[in-house]
Amino acid sequence: MRLTAKQITALKVLLHLAGFLPLLWLFWAAQHGGLGADPGKDIQHFTGITALKFLLATLLVSPLARYAKQPLLFRTRRLLGLWCFTWATLHLTSYALLELGMQNLGLLGRELVSRPWLTLGMTGWVILLLLTLTSTQAAQRKMGKRWQTLHNYVYLAAILLPLHYLWSVKVLSPIPIIYAICFVVLLAFRYKKLLRKTGYKGVFMKSE
Repeated sequence: MRLTAKQITALKVLLHLAGFLPLLWLFWAAQHGGLGADPGKDIQHFTGITALKFLLATLLVSPLARYAKQPLLFRTRRLLGLWCFTWATLHLTSYALLELGMQNLGLLGRELVSRPWLTLGMTGWVILLLLTLTSTQAAQRKMGKRWQTLHNYVYLAAILLPLHYLWSVKVLSPIPIIYAICFVVLLAFRYKKLLRKTGYKGVFMKSE
């Protein structure tokens, strides 16, 4: 049984709540002592993890829609991508404000260059920014074939951002490894497309 347009609309409402309610919880926790001994680090960790969750959900849409034969699920992909960018921006902002202080933008620039995991994270954020700015149908019509080329860079973001997470933790724990494995699995569903985009010659399935 396929999902209807009304059910997809209801699903979008739930997904918006999934993106917004954690933000309310974060504000509440910050105001009522719900964070740990280092609230700044906790906020950075929470916003970064939430961004990764939404990126995973965005990548999950295509295989889920195809294997479950639910084509209307593709309508949720832009929404998930926008929430991913929102939380990634909150993550970057929390680092700039709580770790460095916004008054020292020069320090932020030096940090991004001198710390490789920050370079990876910033590169991933720039990719998400470009995808967000061109996520409208008007942008797709205007860019033509270049639109798909640009939006294929989501796969690069899906490599860079888990690496950013793995590299940034001082003590390696199972959680970043689990996230990395989840991204590897989702990218594996697209291995033929990824091989084709990297120049591998052969017979592959059609582009998404």
